[in-house]
Amino acid sequence: MSGEGTELRAKAPRESDGHRARLRQRLLEGGPEALADYEVLEYLLFAIPRVDTKPLAKDLLSRFGSLAGVLDAQPGALKQVKGISETAVGALKIAALVARRLARSEVREKPILGSWQALLDYLTIDMAHLTVERVRVLYLNTQNRLILDHHVGDGTLDEASVHPREVIRRGLDIGAAALILVHNHPSGNPEPSRADILLTQRIAEAGRHLGIVVHDHLIIGRDGHASLRAKGLI
Repeated sequence: MSGEGTELRAKAPRESDGHRARLRQRLLEGGPEALADYEVLEYLLFAIPRVDTKPLAKDLLSRFGSLAGVLDAQPGALKQVKGISETAVGALKIAALVARRLARSEVREKPILGSWQALLDYLTIDMAHLTVERVRVLYLNTQNRLILDHHVGDGTLDEASVHPREVIRRGLDIGAAALILVHNHPSGNPEPSRADILLTQRIAEAGRHLGIVVHDHLIIGRDGHASLRAKGLI
């Protein structure tokens, strides 16, 4: 019996190594859609030695709902999943960081109005899975390039937390010609509220008097995004 147990223990790592090698080969040879979401997580979790990471990957997807949900989850929440160590959390968070940096570079290198999808991708990666409401103002120069991504604060979007005059004054201080308001809805539904619409219109009116154009107000949610400009609300 002891000999059989030794053989099984020795065999398991070799099987795991073979599976990891096959997954790596598919990644390198199969293009961007070579791996399913659970396999992407499985590969990231290879940071955990000598462990079958497929069940861990599927547990993470079950708990957080999607690949993006896993990568955006807080470290403490990730560690509540049985088998997820600090090493595993680090592997997941570095992947999330790389995704954000790549998306941000796409936004910073081109005029925003000419690379709208890149902007939406960046904001979705950064905000769609937040559990708190976050308000940002993207200030643009005369070429519509991003000069400041300003985190206004966290909390409900209203005039108690976002003052129209302060938003415009900050733009004047840095020489901005235009801005885009952004906030997220943790509920997942990006449809604008009455308060969202009224505050946007007040900021747009303040900007008109001082020469700063409000291009849009984007609301980001897990279920998509809403543009107040596209809805004719600005």
